[in-house]
Amino acid sequence: MSTFPGGASLSFLDVYDDPAPDGVVGGSPHLHLVSTECYVVVGGEGELHTVTPEGCREVPLRPGSVVWFTPGTLHRAVNHHDLRVVVLMGNAGLPEAGDAVLTFPPGVVADADRYRAAATLPTGAPEAERAAAARRRRDLAVEGFLPIRDAVRAGDRGPLREFYAAAAALVRDRAGDWEEIVREGPLGQVDAALAALGDLAGGAAPHLDRATVLRAPEPPPGPVFGMCGRLRPHDVRAALPLTDFA
Repeated sequence: MSTFPGGASLSFLDVYDDPAPDGVVGGSPHLHLVSTECYVVVGGEGELHTVTPEGCREVPLRPGSVVWFTPGTLHRAVNHHDLRVVVLMGNAGLPEAGDAVLTFPPGVVADADRYRAAATLPTGAPEAERAAAARRRRDLAVEGFLPIRDAVRAGDRGPLREFYAAAAALVRDRAGDWEEIVREGPLGQVDAALAALGDLAGGAAPHLDRATVLRAPEPPPGPVFGMCGRLRPHDVRAALPLTDFA
């Protein structure tokens, strides 16, 4: 079971600093189907562009900003200057399993094979090749994002809801397998907390004898090209007691 608070994941993010075809500098627009995401800004300046059924927003980001958004929020990290963020993501492991869906054009999102080909970056390739593939992926997501955003701005939620339906259909065959991630992570922590409360109500505290300090292993060297930028993900699910580290 994940022992990081809330069953969340943690990554350090340097938002992409090259422009998309519309001239906006930043990451790939996408949404999460189940998980809530939080940005804690630790450096630089930028914005978070979001689209929901409520409308479109452009939220300023500066050091100390804390912004989070719930499932279904189309979001795009925009980098004005050296934007660096700590990302906390609910349900650690779920976004990596496919909870994140990029806003590719409708014909791509509607075809699982085309989506997979467009979303997957080459493994084992030189850094420059992986960076170029990440840019192509980002640019294709922007291509699909802009018509949805513009329609919502004009008061038409139809394209957004069509994307929601296509994203749900895209993961339908896999979503049943994700339940265990939630049960082992956040739900497992809730169950453990409730058990501890039951013990305390009876005047006992056996869980305190299991107190320990843990630390996540260092991320592997080299950049990880994420949806929004270069990531340094910490595998908090693989955390070890501090005494196990040299």
